[in-house]
Amino acid sequence: MNNVITMPDNKGFYGEFGGQFLPDELKYEFDKITDAFLKLKDDNNFKKEYEYLLKHYVGRPSPIYFAKNLSKKYGSEIYLKREDLNHTGAHKINHCIGEALLAKSMGKKKIIAETGAGQHGVATATAAALLGLECDIYMGEKDIEKEKPNVKKMKILGANIISAKSGSKTLKEAVDEAFLAYKKEYKTALYAIGSVVGPHPFPMIVEYFQSIVGKEAKEQFLDMTETLPDKVIACVGGGSNAIGIFSAFLDDSNVELYGIEPLGKGAKPGQNAASLTYGKTGILHGFKCLLLKDDKDNILNAYSIASGLDYPGVGPKHCYLKKIERVKYKTIDDKEALSAFFELSKTEGIIPALESSHAVAYAIKDSIQNKNQKILINLSGRGDKDIDFILNLKK
Repeated sequence: MNNVITMPDNKGFYGEFGGQFLPDELKYEFDKITDAFLKLKDDNNFKKEYEYLLKHYVGRPSPIYFAKNLSKKYGSEIYLKREDLNHTGAHKINHCIGEALLAKSMGKKKIIAETGAGQHGVATATAAALLGLECDIYMGEKDIEKEKPNVKKMKILGANIISAKSGSKTLKEAVDEAFLAYKKEYKTALYAIGSVVGPHPFPMIVEYFQSIVGKEAKEQFLDMTETLPDKVIACVGGGSNAIGIFSAFLDDSNVELYGIEPLGKGAKPGQNAASLTYGKTGILHGFKCLLLKDDKDNILNAYSIASGLDYPGVGPKHCYLKKIERVKYKTIDDKEALSAFFELSKTEGIIPALESSHAVAYAIKDSIQNKNQKILINLSGRGDKDIDFILNLKK
């Protein structure tokens, strides 16, 4: 397959998905953000500053690690792209630094953001502290209780944490309330969306900053093995880490790409967050995507053991890649993800985030069925944030 679409059209669509469904008062502001981003990404001074911060502050390039013990146990060569080793512990810092620099260039004083597992919240708070911006983080009440380590980090970094108490009290409600706040403050604030979701231009912006993961991974893998991986696997909630690593391999037809969604407790409505598997086309938070809806077209509550994956929609580019069959989207349930969490921890001494554990679980399952493959997993985050929650589950 050649020339897989990498950018949206000028209205923000990837095929039929994406776009910009906004009230008139915000459309002009989002056009300003688009123009500012397109100019900034081609500005040499910006590139130098961003690349400097990635190297000396974030700690890039993140390495690829050959998981020797896991590979021996399951019969395939399993490699991990170690985004968990980034400053703040996940891939989120890649685009948060970029969005904070964008906010500064536009003269904004504050960043508004949502977070589920807290990784985007910590990364946003970190970037805001670094660049002298105010920071408001919206987080579901249930997630605040579940992800206490990250909540404490955000507070130490100077962010204001606003609890979303409506609905399921998780990520969707955090996004709802962040958008409402942004509508009142858009003249002085930038909404730093946490994934490749939302109205145009944010899926494009986040993908641009996350593409560093794929660029590094492809070069590193070739250097290590003198070939490309047979399969690249990443978890998918909103989809930023997956788009980041997939971006470099889209035109390599011999590389299979797998996005792993959370099956949660099962296939019944409300038990999972597998939008690409069970979703229907609709509009959510200002963009068109596949999203979880009931028979009356009401948006369902999403569920996953991993707070960063329990969103009822998914990035528009993922929807497009599913439609053209370039990426295969599979599911892993809570039990499988939890098992993979402990398996990687005990086999390799690497504690993964519950989100990333979905990708690890699928790689293990696939390796059992198909031996002698070269598999590259995007280990999108570390599991420090999940330890208290998981240990309480074991009681």
